Amino acid sequence: MEKKINSPAVLSTRRKFLATGAGTAFGAGLLASVNEANAQQSGTIPIGQMASLTGPLAVDGIEHKNGLEMACEEINAAGGILGKMLEPTTLDSKNQTAEEVSAAARLLIDRYGSHAIINGYNVGANQAEYDPIADAGIIYIHYNTSIGHHEAFQSDPERYTGIFMADPAEYYYGVGLPVMLASLRDQGLWKPDNNKIALVTGSLPYSTVISNAIRDTAPQYGFEVSFEEIVPVPTTEWGAVLNKVRAEQPAVIANTHFFPADLAQFQIQFAENPTNSLVYMQYGPLLKAFSEIAGEAARGVMSSSVIGILPDEIGNAFRDAYWARFGETAEADPGASTYSEMYHYAIAAALAGGTGEPGDYEQNRKIADNLRRFSFRAPFGTLRYAKEFNAALPYPTISPDASLAMPHLLYQIKDPAAAMPKKLIFPEPYNEVAFETPPWFT
Repeated sequence: MEKKINSPAVLSTRRKFLATGAGTAFGAGLLASVNEANAQQSGTIPIGQMASLTGPLAVDGIEHKNGLEMACEEINAAGGILGKMLEPTTLDSKNQTAEEVSAAARLLIDRYGSHAIINGYNVGANQAEYDPIADAGIIYIHYNTSIGHHEAFQSDPERYTGIFMADPAEYYYGVGLPVMLASLRDQGLWKPDNNKIALVTGSLPYSTVISNAIRDTAPQYGFEVSFEEIVPVPTTEWGAVLNKVRAEQPAVIANTHFFPADLAQFQIQFAENPTNSLVYMQYGPLLKAFSEIAGEAARGVMSSSVIGILPDEIGNAFRDAYWARFGETAEADPGASTYSEMYHYAIAAALAGGTGEPGDYEQNRKIADNLRRFSFRAPFGTLRYAKEFNAALPYPTISPDASLAMPHLLYQIKDPAAAMPKKLIFPEPYNEVAFETPPWFT
């Protein structure tokens, strides 16, 4: 049963979270101290968000909205930003097309006067929203996970100085997968029958970039992409492509499509006649919807994320507080993304002397400089922006320092019926359980 938002149990859990060292690490304690010493203002600060509240990606979009609202509630309880209270507004970006996302961005700026846009992801927009946001000069933080962000920022760092990507680009998922597979093989945890990787790619740029990186990186670690096919998305019928994959008998099947319901159907249909192949799918299996649909067929599937809540004191405290606020069926991982972005922005703005409305280029530049200057310990690791990209970088694929980068986390579905079906198996020091050979292996 979902707990009531303002019940004594929920309020007690959240107070404990904010009072602990974990809460302080998120910034509530720091903001309260800054506000106590410097708060001289009153009024409100409009904060915007573009999230898929309807459509196939609403399972994440709703949590992006929840995470933002939870952070705003806590920040307001700590005195807001120098005495001004946050007022979040989330507009539906629906199917995340360039038109839908850009229209939402313009509305947040023109009608709502948002001082910042704090977002999850809109993977289909391909940076179309950057220009209207850059014209307004406000801060925009997102998790689009796109190498296109690197390219756009580097094309004009001055213009896009206030636009940040709070996770590593999708390219690094493709670079990281062969690293993870080689680690399992070299430790003797997995003995592949061959070195073949079969690539199944969703027809979105996000998926294509990941597949291309897998293909380019695999030979460095002793693997070979022996099969590739692009499938239209969304899709639920995988029979034709699975017949081709089975003919290859690959050591690894990597599906870079990421809609959880579609991937669940892939796994159900694969399990009808499996091969001795590890099955890796991009992101979707990390959401409970995947295991709920796939059922026992999900056991043994692997997936990864760079915004997964870590199984440590800070991560566990956040998850408990999030479930207390929204119920234990809520997906805390996507909620943690916007929650953390909001806190990082609030601290950067408070230290800059306040937020900047649309057109206040000077003040927003001060906030952008602070976002680059100060790293932030989030539930999923350290959020630190590389100055050459205005984006986070992954550990251990790019940065060898786990304290200065966001860990690229590899999970395996252990118990599809459990409240937490996935368990973290890579990298050290974050892994909580060991890899197990999937049950469909003969």
